[in-house]
Amino acid sequence: RLAEGGLFVWSPVALTDDLRRTVTSLGTVQHLIAPNALHHVFLQDWQKAWPGARVYAAPGLRQKRPDIAFDADLADAPPPEWQGQIDQVVMPGNLIVTEVVFFHAQSGTVLFTDLLQQLGPGWFSGWRALVARLDLMTGAEPQVPRKFRLAFTNRPAARSAVRRILAWPAQKVVMAHGTPVEADGQAFLHRAFRWLV
Repeated sequence: RLAEGGLFVWSPVALTDDLRRTVTSLGTVQHLIAPNALHHVFLQDWQKAWPGARVYAAPGLRQKRPDIAFDADLADAPPPEWQGQIDQVVMPGNLIVTEVVFFHAQSGTVLFTDLLQQLGPGWFSGWRALVARLDLMTGAEPQVPRKFRLAFTNRPAARSAVRRILAWPAQKVVMAHGTPVEADGQAFLHRAFRWLV
């Protein structure tokens, strides 16, 4: 919830009736955020439910989804609508995905989408479990999957972005695919990106 009461919805999931009621009880959805070009599947459902909300595209998503009416593109600095409350950094240089990482200052929470993942025991079975383990997706704490590490072809650009992220006074880290980190977020991020910086 932003200072004026409107809601910033990051990486919208399937919109069930229960979820819609819960979100409505929290306030009015003003901003719908697609943080990378992989997290867009349910945007139109949310756009229909809250037609007054502005919809923001991660780099590359506008070209991938010309059927979605985007209002603005996410960049390496926050727009005036949430400047001073939520900071953001574009993680460039990856062949798989360009992700926008956010930091909610009041709660000290960093939001990652796919660049950090941790899938619990039993999530996969058989050969998929082996692949997930080799991809660093099932470790003791969230990590950058190996496929994303290898896909960083412009490491200086990625390193510069990570340094900005590591400068945030992070207490918590939330990701789309993993267990939230509830404390010592900055120390966790230093461990997670040690391989890059």
